[in-house]
Amino acid sequence: MPASGYNRMRWKNGAGWTSEILRVPDSDDWQWRLSIAEIEADAPFSAFPGMERELVLLSGNGLRLRFDHDSAGGVHELLPPHHKLRFAGEHAAFGELIDGPTRDFNMMWKRDSCTAQLWHRPLVGTMVMFVDPGEAWAVHMLAGQARFADDSGLGTMQMGDTAILVAEDKRMRHVLDGGGELLLIRVGSTLPGFRSGSSN
Repeated sequence: MPASGYNRMRWKNGAGWTSEILRVPDSDDWQWRLSIAEIEADAPFSAFPGMERELVLLSGNGLRLRFDHDSAGGVHELLPPHHKLRFAGEHAAFGELIDGPTRDFNMMWKRDSCTAQLWHRPLVGTMVMFVDPGEAWAVHMLAGQARFADDSGLGTMQMGDTAILVAEDKRMRHVLDGGGELLLIRVGSTLPGFRSGSSN
């Protein structure tokens, strides 16, 4: 999915803009979602009850999050180059820009039906990824470029692009060649019969 094809829309609370990369399934009742938030002014974050969230600073000089809920730990700062924070979607959060606008990668998933992990990794040469049935992987290109050196048909990735890797009934092997930095995301299911990679 090239960055130019993302769906730009208002935040749920109308306080900012986001570019939606993907929602699974593609309906209002989605199980997990990837997007890039554009934060141009201090603003409250939208509430997403029942969701877990992980936020990664993509660009800008930093974002400060203030939480009303004591168990969220009060105040957290996301600083360059790519600090990240995981928090519950129902916790009231207020975003404060440290020095100018930021862009932030936003992953959300329903905690009762999905599990999710996110890693920031360098890409130097070749990376091999294995995807098992019942899970989906997302590869987001933070910097540099890469290409899939396998028969997946996914081709070349540029900065800002995202690839989604899924397996049907057997483990799939993917080979990525290039140089730069990636966000690697794994989404699995906790519900019998739920296909985390399906967008239908």
